[in-house]
Amino acid sequence: MKSAGILENIRAKRIRVGVIGLGYVGLPLVIRFAEEGFPVTGFDVDPVKIEKLSHGQSYIKHIPSEEIKAIQPKLALTTDMKKLGEVDAILICVPTPLTAHREPDTSYLKKTAQDIQAVLRPGQIVSLESTTYPGTTREIYLVCFQETRLKVGEDYYLVYSPEREDPGNPQFQTKDIPKLVGGITSECTRVGAALYGSVVKQVIPVSSPEIAEASKLLENIYRAVNIALVNELKLLLDRMGIDIWEVIEAAKTKPFGYQPFYPGPGLGGHCIPLDPFYLTWKAREYDFHTSFIELAGEINTSMPYYVVEKTVEGLNQQGRSIKNSRILLVGIAYKKDVDDIRESPAFKILKILRSKQARVDYYDPYVPAVERTRQLPYPIYSVHFSSTVLKKYDAAIIVTNHSCIDYELLRRTLPLIVDTRNVYRRKYKNVVKA
Repeated sequence: MKSAGILENIRAKRIRVGVIGLGYVGLPLVIRFAEEGFPVTGFDVDPVKIEKLSHGQSYIKHIPSEEIKAIQPKLALTTDMKKLGEVDAILICVPTPLTAHREPDTSYLKKTAQDIQAVLRPGQIVSLESTTYPGTTREIYLVCFQETRLKVGEDYYLVYSPEREDPGNPQFQTKDIPKLVGGITSECTRVGAALYGSVVKQVIPVSSPEIAEASKLLENIYRAVNIALVNELKLLLDRMGIDIWEVIEAAKTKPFGYQPFYPGPGLGGHCIPLDPFYLTWKAREYDFHTSFIELAGEINTSMPYYVVEKTVEGLNQQGRSIKNSRILLVGIAYKKDVDDIRESPAFKILKILRSKQARVDYYDPYVPAVERTRQLPYPIYSVHFSSTVLKKYDAAIIVTNHSCIDYELLRRTLPLIVDTRNVYRRKYKNVVKA
C-alpha cells in the first residue's frame, strides 16, 4: 500500500497498532492509541503481564487498572510474535540494557528485528522507540529487513521515535510530550509523523533516524552530567561544612542561565545510568574517547559508596560498628512515588552494606517484594513500617523519598538516619546528610 492510502487509514483509525514490550514505555502507548479509537495489539514475552492485562489489571503503580479496563474493547494481547504480521504499525519498546562490561546488549533489538522480518509485509509501519546508539535503526533494522526484498519508503516505512516517558510525573502524560520522528526516507518520516500525530499534541520531524537517536542520548547525557556535577559538589561542600541543598536553593533564584539538578545516592531507572554508555561504546568505532561522559558515569556510580561511608561514620560516632548493625533502607524504587526498581542505587548500597556484614532490610510502600533480578540473586521483602519494627534498627538510610512515608516517626524512633534526599530541612542530632 502506498503512503497516501496509509495516511488515509491513519486518519480514519482503520489501522491496527501493535506494541512490542508492555512495560513503562509500551503500556502508556497502548493506552494512548486505544483511547483515540485505534485497535491495538500488545505483545510481550511475559505471560504474567498478558494475563493481568487481559483481566484489566495494571502491574505499574502509577497506571490505574481503570485505564486498562476502559480500553478492553480495543485491546488484544499475545505472546505470539508471529501475529506481528496482522498489525499495520509496529512500535518497538524493548529493553536496551548494558552487559556486565558496560557495553550495549542489543540482543532484544536483534531478536525483535528478526521477529518482524519474518512477517513483514507491504503497508506496515515500523517504529523503534527504545533508547540506543546512533545508527541502530539503520544498521540493525534496515539491514535485517532488506532480506525481505521489500523497499523501505515504498513498501514499508521505518522510523525512529524515541520514548520520552517520565514515570510518575503527573505534569507530563504521553499525549503532552512532543514526539521526535526520524525516518529512513522522507516518506517514512511523513508516515511516522502522521501516526504519532494522531495521539500526541506535537510531532517534530527530523532529517534522519540518527538525529532522533542522538537527540535522545543528548537528553539523558545532559541530565547524567549535571547530576554528576552536583554529586561531586556535594562531596566537596560536605568537607567544607557547607549544605549543598541550601546552595542549590540559593542558586535557583537566578531567573536565567541556571537549571537546578539535585544530588542523590546514585542514579537509577532504565535511562540515565545506562544510555550515556551507548554513545561511549559507539564513539570507539570512530576512535573517539568520550572522557566527559565517562567521568560523569564514574562520579555517579561512586555515590552508593559515599552513602555507606557516611553511614559507617554515623555509627562510629555512636560507638557502633557497621558489622552486625541492623540497617533499614527506606525506599528501594529508583525515584519518588513510583514502583520502578530498575537500576536503583538501593541495590548497590545493600550489596556494599552486606559485604561489611551489616544486617540489611528495606521498607518501600510501592515495592512489597523484589523477586530475583539481575541486580539481586535472591528475593527480598519489605518490612512493616511501625514504631515497634523501627526500634529494631540501628540506622536507616533514606534512599527514595516517597511522599507517603512518615518521616517524623522515623526520626523520633531511630538513633541514626542517613538522609540522601534532603527530607529533613532542619538539623537534627540523629540525622546525617549524605
